[in-house]
Amino acid sequence: MNDILQGKKVAVLVANGFEQSELEEPCEALENAGADIQIVSPEDGEVKGSRHDKFGDSFVVDVKLKGAKAENYDALLLPGGVMNPDRLRTLPEAVAFVRSFFDAGKPVAAICHGPQMLIEADVVDGRKLTSYPSIKTDLINAGAIWVNEKVVTDQGLVTSRTPDDIPYFNEKMIEEFAEGIHRNQHS
Repeated sequence: MNDILQGKKVAVLVANGFEQSELEEPCEALENAGADIQIVSPEDGEVKGSRHDKFGDSFVVDVKLKGAKAENYDALLLPGGVMNPDRLRTLPEAVAFVRSFFDAGKPVAAICHGPQMLIEADVVDGRKLTSYPSIKTDLINAGAIWVNEKVVTDQGLVTSRTPDDIPYFNEKMIEEFAEGIHRNQHS
């Protein structure tokens, strides 16, 4: 599986306060599978992760959100953390960026609180997914079919609950990203 994603470019959309393990471990798995990873953020220069309730390390922003276009990527990764999606969902350009992946049928992977961005992008209605338990009701109210499973896939959309699920999340994410465009992926 070392080169299954060779030639694929993956956007990782984050703002300050993303759960660091939900960026580092999936990005490492993607890079090991041959993908080119780019951190996309509304922040300038660097973006700061978190380790649960404490700030973590800083990471270089590769592409400023205002200049990012889904057409330049093959897939999208949405790490969680409480602060990260809460900030991103207030930014129309972040919401439009996420929605554009669905409009193009491109695979998307979201973990923990990351699916909050999917609610804001209005892409969960009728979709089966999972998330951190505290946003279950929000997802159901937005029309999602929420299940309590380690990892769920639905036509190119991969979701997981917590950092404990990362190994399962990574496996399915790589599988879906390798498949490429999903004709039944929808917004």
